[in-house]
Amino acid sequence: MAVARLAMGVSDVEALKREAGIAACDFVRDGMKLGLGTGSTVRYTVLEIGRRMAEEGLSVVGVPTSEATRELAESLGIPLVPLSEAGVLDLVIDGADEFDSAFALIKGGGGALTREKIVAQSANGMVVVADDRKQVDLLGAFDLPIEVLPFEWERTRQRVEEMCPGQVSRRGGDDPFVTDNGGYILDCSFGASISNPRSLESDLLDIAGVVEVGLFVGICDAVVMAASGGVVTLLNESGRLG
Repeated sequence: MAVARLAMGVSDVEALKREAGIAACDFVRDGMKLGLGTGSTVRYTVLEIGRRMAEEGLSVVGVPTSEATRELAESLGIPLVPLSEAGVLDLVIDGADEFDSAFALIKGGGGALTREKIVAQSANGMVVVADDRKQVDLLGAFDLPIEVLPFEWERTRQRVEEMCPGQVSRRGGDDPFVTDNGGYILDCSFGASISNPRSLESDLLDIAGVVEVGLFVGICDAVVMAASGGVVTLLNESGRLG
């Protein structure tokens, strides 16, 4: 991993998240088609893109990964197009709940993992914005989100439980969280044990009723990370942005 940017002297967590979100815009170029992610840190990226468009004449179009991001982008005057019209995107900027040294991710804490993965797989590069609490040796301390169909979701949960060493629960319990796609989220307590995320992703996707798994493998090219000493950019040496 290579450090591409360092901003020292910022200690407040929220201020660091803001700095990381702004730093991710260093990858944005005029005329780009951008995937706009979801989450508290990437929100600052969307705000900065809106500011640059209004104050500096930046020209981009966006594809949002959630209804919340769509509403924010529209409020800032960022032109949006559906992915079917945009085609291949130049870049997607998104958040993550965990990332490891191989740039594999757990995503879905906000419940938008399916749309996020569709957009990420349609881009020529992916930049993640996160704070250093999300950097781990092994994925899984953060419960792995899995989107499932509501139809017979309990049977789907039972099959997921056969693979998961810990608890598998429907987000929201008796008042379930419903995704923008109308699905449910199962939060799966694997613990810090996911040493082969690609294999686990494949096995979980084989279960009928599973819509998408919050493991993003071989997609992330850089992480803009807020840490106690400042903001650093970690580049995936085998990625597309190096």
